[in-house]
Amino acid sequence: MKIGFIGLGNMGAPMAANLVEADHDVIGHDIHAAMPDGVVAAISAAGAAKDADVVITMLPNGAILRVVADELIPAMKQGAVLCDCSTVDVESARTVADHAAKAGVLAIDAPVSGGIGGAAAGTLTFMAGGSDAAFAIVKPLFDIMGQKAVHCGPSGNGQAAKICNNMILGVTMIATCEAFALADKLGLDRQKMFDVVSTSSGYSWTMNAYCPAPGVGPQSPADNAYKPGFAAELMLKDLRLSQQAAVAADADTPMGHLAALLYESFVESEGGKGMDFSAMLPRFEKRHRG
Repeated sequence: MKIGFIGLGNMGAPMAANLVEADHDVIGHDIHAAMPDGVVAAISAAGAAKDADVVITMLPNGAILRVVADELIPAMKQGAVLCDCSTVDVESARTVADHAAKAGVLAIDAPVSGGIGGAAAGTLTFMAGGSDAAFAIVKPLFDIMGQKAVHCGPSGNGQAAKICNNMILGVTMIATCEAFALADKLGLDRQKMFDVVSTSSGYSWTMNAYCPAPGVGPQSPADNAYKPGFAAELMLKDLRLSQQAAVAADADTPMGHLAALLYESFVESEGGKGMDFSAMLPRFEKRHRG
């Protein structure tokens, strides 16, 4: 396929590189980042979109997505697919899809899970919202860039799945870090704690696959001074999106709300910016009750 790729930062660049390696023609545009090897640079987003079968975007937020989509959609050919892999608010995803439909362009929102490592390894999970036709066109590209793609329903449902998943992730990481900090103060060895919890009812992805305690369980950012695999500020962004969606849907999410407040404090007031989201563990270690 001929693919336009807009947004070639930490996530977009390795995703585009994997498409090039699979012999697709990729034309890219980014106002800051350099082009990965094999990606042809376009002078504008519209230039990257012209004549493309699929245009992939990986952008910081919904406001930027809307602006970029306004430039891309008029430049795209009829029947092409605009595939947004950013994590944005559900309303922005659905607004862009409506705009695309009026122009004869297909749209799919497909945020990812797996982080920078997954983008480089081609093991991302895509959560896709859009028509069956759009999903069918982009699915072969998902198979190159990732290990799994789930069609979650109509436009916006990919974003809904992502923010619900990451609300669980944020809440669970906080609980895991709290438990390790409590175990420390009760004199329970961390390895013994892991051995029990990882094989009993406390089992979770944050414990078993991404343990926040250094030297315990599989290797994780905790073993690299909490340099981010998934930055705390990105978790804060996703938790805020979850609460924005909860307000719009009149959904009661007290744990998600509290998780957002804790990550907000961690990132904005407690030095957590630039650290992995699992660095909540040393944060709790330093704190006292009350």
